[in-house]
Amino acid sequence: MDEHESDSGLYEHADPLDVLNRSVPLEQKLASIHEALYAQIEFVDRISVVAYDPATDLLKTFLASSPGRNSLVRYEARLSDSPSLTEILRAGRPRVVNDLELFRQGRHLHTRVIAEEGYRYSYTLPMYLDGSFWGFIFFNSRSPGALAVPALRTLDVYAHLISAVVTAEMLAVRLLAAAVKTAHDMVHFRDPETGGHIDRMARYARLIAQHLAATGAASLDDAAIERIFEFAPLHDIGKLALPDRILLKPARLSMAERDEMKQHTVRGLEMIEAIAHNFGLEHLDGLDLLRHIAESHHETMDGGGYPHGLHGREIPLEARIVAVADVFDALTSSRPYKPSWTDDEAFAWLRKLSRSKFDEDCVDALLFNAKKVKEIQAQFQDAATSPPSGQLVRSGAEGDRT
Repeated sequence: MDEHESDSGLYEHADPLDVLNRSVPLEQKLASIHEALYAQIEFVDRISVVAYDPATDLLKTFLASSPGRNSLVRYEARLSDSPSLTEILRAGRPRVVNDLELFRQGRHLHTRVIAEEGYRYSYTLPMYLDGSFWGFIFFNSRSPGALAVPALRTLDVYAHLISAVVTAEMLAVRLLAAAVKTAHDMVHFRDPETGGHIDRMARYARLIAQHLAATGAASLDDAAIERIFEFAPLHDIGKLALPDRILLKPARLSMAERDEMKQHTVRGLEMIEAIAHNFGLEHLDGLDLLRHIAESHHETMDGGGYPHGLHGREIPLEARIVAVADVFDALTSSRPYKPSWTDDEAFAWLRKLSRSKFDEDCVDALLFNAKKVKEIQAQFQDAATSPPSGQLVRSGAEGDRT
């Protein structure tokens, strides 16, 4: 018997979730899961995933599958301000709401948007990563009414499937970020940059990215914004390759030393490639964002930056975002070699150099969110420092080291 004849009929079934085996964007995987679920339960019109940041108690829109319009994007709210969601964690079980008219008078934007888009049914499951809560999955329908137990069991299975897929992706991102951050932290055993700087500049980067997306100045979805937030603190990983005579030099660097300092961008990219390879994460969705941030955050709009002298929009957007966030925090923070500037002084300086050095849209985005900048500064403060007597106070803006 011919080998192919013996296989006849064995491979006629097509796996509707085969996409989960491939390296494709997370939103494409969620859409395929939604399509497979819809084939079993036409009741589900929208699936969404929100991520939780325990440092700020914020729930943030992350991923959604809802054919047609999706108004609830780039949105965040405090978990502690939502008793109904907090109660889900206390109960430790999925929440099923058969008619969302129950929450129509809710004061939160997400409650109003869900009502305005006609959703009437909700199933909500909390997600956990290594035992720690990190977000919710929501199934919504425009049809009210109780589902039969078999249909609810199907939602249970699909909810956990989505949780597993999204959590695996997030775990991979966090594994890569943790590996790079571990190496990055080694830099800070030598370079006296504060942890507060990292916390603040990552959140400034997120503010800028959110504003650019909200105004249409950039095409960034919630997942990309979250990855910029995750990867922004890792921009200076390449400083690990710098010798102490440069990294810790108390005086201004010579021209030759500055040229050597500039190599931290190239070294950073090399380290990220090595770490991604060692952890088997070369095909991780969003890895290019980290590559661009590490290599290009010192490129300038006029082409005078490094390492490649890129001009304007040749510079990846995520690198332009991080450049503004990083320099703003460097300006407004005290260092052993300089006092801090006021926010207004730093804003004015960034405004002066927008277009020539910094992306004007990114600068505008940070200025527009000045109130939120203040909130971030209040939450993530450094210990009080002042330039030691007789220590060099650099003129210029970000100095030799950023």
